[in-house]
Amino acid sequence: MSTANSVSRSAVSEEATSRVVWRAFAAIPIGSRSRVVLGAVSAIGLIAFCWPLLISEGSSIDHSADAPWVFALIVPFLIAVIAAEISDRGLDAKAIAMLGVLAAIGTALRPLGGGITGFQPLFVVLVLGGYAFGAGFGFVLGAITMLTSAFLTGGAGPWLPFQMFAAAWVGMGAGLLPHVTHRSRLWVLALYGFISSLLFGLVMNLSFWPWTFGSDNQASNPLAFVPGAPTSVNLHHFITFHITTSLGWDLTRGIGTVILVLVAGQPILAALDRAGRKAHFVES
Repeated sequence: MSTANSVSRSAVSEEATSRVVWRAFAAIPIGSRSRVVLGAVSAIGLIAFCWPLLISEGSSIDHSADAPWVFALIVPFLIAVIAAEISDRGLDAKAIAMLGVLAAIGTALRPLGGGITGFQPLFVVLVLGGYAFGAGFGFVLGAITMLTSAFLTGGAGPWLPFQMFAAAWVGMGAGLLPHVTHRSRLWVLALYGFISSLLFGLVMNLSFWPWTFGSDNQASNPLAFVPGAPTSVNLHHFITFHITTSLGWDLTRGIGTVILVLVAGQPILAALDRAGRKAHFVES
């Protein structure tokens, strides 16, 4: 009889737990000033990615080849500024330790992905870490993970600041997701992981697309960036370029992220939840 009661109580407890709303922890709290700086830096990042679609018709891009190098110098400093700003309410040793652990895991996972398949397991770290510890933590986690993993894999170059920005947005977006029940959160995170994986590939394509085909016969190439052409023309060329060259690769990354979130998300989130409570991070 007692065994039956114990099983019944366990079932009720499990059912109740599944309906509890997930509460994330703000390991790096964001103040009002930090929100302004974060928005400003993100706007600069968007311009860095989207400038080919923003220039007016008839404009020349004689100096456009300098743009990647300029952003390669500026963006890391901007990320350093925002990292300082979002910690203005206190980036203590426990938050630094958690950031270091998750960044190290993401860095170790990056060499396992990429290649001809497009699968990239480090995205599960960005999605779950950002969701568990907040948007500020996710932003810094994405940027640092891309920076450290680039040196591990030999992937440092003028494209690195763009990768850091894109990964930072993935982590930040996860931290901005609405809090849902334990039963629903994995599906929400899986959907977000799929969408963010596709958007990551999209914006990274946009960062190098203008120089992919050189300057010869750009107007006649349906995939090439055409200097001075209307935005609608270049947008059509870019979409065609993205679909024909890398959408399949991005889909593999997205599907892989979904599988990892659904398979490993529950125990990882449980571990992050315990760590957040022991570290006394502020609930967001």
